[in-house]
Amino acid sequence: MLTPRPMRFLLCLSLSLATLACGPARDTGPIDVAIIGNGEELFDEGVRLSPAAQHLRAATAEGLVSLDSTGQVIPAIAERWIVTDDGLSYIFRLRDSNWPDGDPITAADIRRILRNRLRELEGTSLGLDLAKITDVRAMTGRVIELRLSSPMPEFLRLLAQPELGLVRAGSGTGPMIMSRDEDEALVRLSALPPEDRGLPARENWEDFARPLTLRALSAEAAVEAFSAGEVDLVLNGKLTTFPLAELGPLSRGTIQVDPALGLFGLLVLSDTGLLAEPERREALSMALDRAALIQPFGLGGWQPTEWIVPPSLFEAPAPYPASRWPDLDTEQRRRIAAARIAEWAAETGEEPVLRIDLPPGPGSALLLRAIGRAWEAIGIRTVRAAPGEEADLQLRDRLARYSSPRWFLNQFNCELDLGLCVSEADELVRQALALRDPAEKRQRLVEAHQALVDAEIFIPLGPPVRWSLVRGAVGPYTANQWGLHPLFPLTQSTT
Repeated sequence: MLTPRPMRFLLCLSLSLATLACGPARDTGPIDVAIIGNGEELFDEGVRLSPAAQHLRAATAEGLVSLDSTGQVIPAIAERWIVTDDGLSYIFRLRDSNWPDGDPITAADIRRILRNRLRELEGTSLGLDLAKITDVRAMTGRVIELRLSSPMPEFLRLLAQPELGLVRAGSGTGPMIMSRDEDEALVRLSALPPEDRGLPARENWEDFARPLTLRALSAEAAVEAFSAGEVDLVLNGKLTTFPLAELGPLSRGTIQVDPALGLFGLLVLSDTGLLAEPERREALSMALDRAALIQPFGLGGWQPTEWIVPPSLFEAPAPYPASRWPDLDTEQRRRIAAARIAEWAAETGEEPVLRIDLPPGPGSALLLRAIGRAWEAIGIRTVRAAPGEEADLQLRDRLARYSSPRWFLNQFNCELDLGLCVSEADELVRQALALRDPAEKRQRLVEAHQALVDAEIFIPLGPPVRWSLVRGAVGPYTANQWGLHPLFPLTQSTT
């Protein structure tokens, strides 16, 4: 499977602001990090983690492998591994390290924890992603094997997800240790000595590992704290909150936008009334000028898409063109769409109205206005669903775990019970799990994608947007397509 070339986002900021970007920042003492989200989300447990809890889990509970600041897979509890020639067996050798209570970490421990975690993940999209694992075996005291039903080139990236961090009796193995502030949603993190992680001892290691504080704040509070110099790094900004970042004093830092891969669009929740037929759901997609949707945000380089799975994720040649309607311009598409909506209105005597569920944030208002103008042109009135109100469509904004069509297809599996789904597509993806011939596997996934497209259960808009506010001395910070920014590397001295 070819990995798509990362998109390059270009912020439309003036040169005068850009020259102020990497302003002064503290290069000693704690690094203060704020993640946009609900304060209690920071302490999520189990396997359904918020972005804040993902970052905390990754810092305090390593898996067999983990991700570095660029999003590349690196050793963690497993110090090295081999992959058999057929791609069906991954054999890991564990570090000579201990659990926090002093007991040695053994392959039997890891086998038990991983098997339990796979059971806990059943019914989640990550569980579907991990469905190729057929067996977890402890081979010797420090060697463990994971067997797959068919090759998966990005399997290690999947194993590096924070939800697969290894925890025993409520504690992980670092690389950092946490203490919680009981008065607010804040934790203090400090690095464990290398020898406590099964690594060679290092003289004066404390000089190379700054402590870190982590809190979850609303977008408004996070930007305000950054502007006031109270935090050095803000993570997990989205398109719906991006206008807030532009209001902050950029002389105190810089806006970094990840070249993100994933889903950003409208999930269809209802198949009644106006949305009862795929042809009318298609009309909604046809009417959108996706490039115009991003214009109010001042983000260049954002690549709109009309497909659920980006064509570049399939091995060449791409199985479909860049546009779903290559022979029609926007006005022609809107005329076709308007005719379908007008026919429904004439038959039912009802006003075409759609309610959209959008998250809080000024960007949601901008997005709703842009969508509303497009759909007004085909005779539909668009309103924002109030909190708790039943909606027809819901904004879906998800980062990909790995760059395979299967990740995108799994997001709409009927087991997840999120919105409309297609059982035929799920079955085709399931069949692909065991296929070892790349051409046959590709064909099943192409057919599954086509089944979802034909059913018109999702209106794709483009890739998700993830932004951060970064002060100059925070490093190494690297924008990456996975939108995860491990905390431990940020604590390494930049001097």
